[in-house]
Amino acid sequence: MKSGTRALGIAESTDETSDRCILCGAVLRADRVADGFAYATATVGGLDATDAVCTLVERLDREDVRYLLVSGVAPAWFNVLDLDRIADVAERPVLSVSYEESPGLESALREQFAGDALDARLAAYERLPPRRRLRVNDETLFVRSVGLEHGDSGPSAVDADDHPDDEVARIVRAYTPTGGRPEPVRVARLAARAARQWRAARRTEPDRHE
Repeated sequence: MKSGTRALGIAESTDETSDRCILCGAVLRADRVADGFAYATATVGGLDATDAVCTLVERLDREDVRYLLVSGVAPAWFNVLDLDRIADVAERPVLSVSYEESPGLESALREQFAGDALDARLAAYERLPPRRRLRVNDETLFVRSVGLEHGDSGPSAVDADDHPDDEVARIVRAYTPTGGRPEPVRVARLAARAARQWRAARRTEPDRHE
């Protein structure tokens, strides 16, 4: 992959003292140069995270971005993402990356929600493409993808083997030079956390300037 190929990474930081989370979109080149940021918010425990991600894509309006990488599929306490809709809005391949093996979210959703709230989240969760296991820098990631070979119809995480030559693996590895977290989502996560901390400080010390 060329060093200037850009990806948009999206991650969130939840403010536990309010009902909002902050999402950051960070544009990074494959050589780790940051090239743009945008912010949006979503409701903790709501169903508007997909709207927030689409807002980030539209605010940045970057035709040079080739891929969109999202951290997880249920930010802000089960605010489940619709990856197909995000891909339609972005008009680019979308990859969701998570970092821990899991039996899935269905049991957790059933424990936390009921009625229409549960039905809406289960429907969104069941529409997601399957996860697949991927080895990166001696670490294991779990990836869902839309719009890439070995993505929409790829194997589930349970039976997945590593496919070193497929497009999903190539993209994730290109943006993960070290460790086990792709650089676009790592930077987006740091920026979202800093924005959340700044916002909290402004609420408690509105007249302080440093």
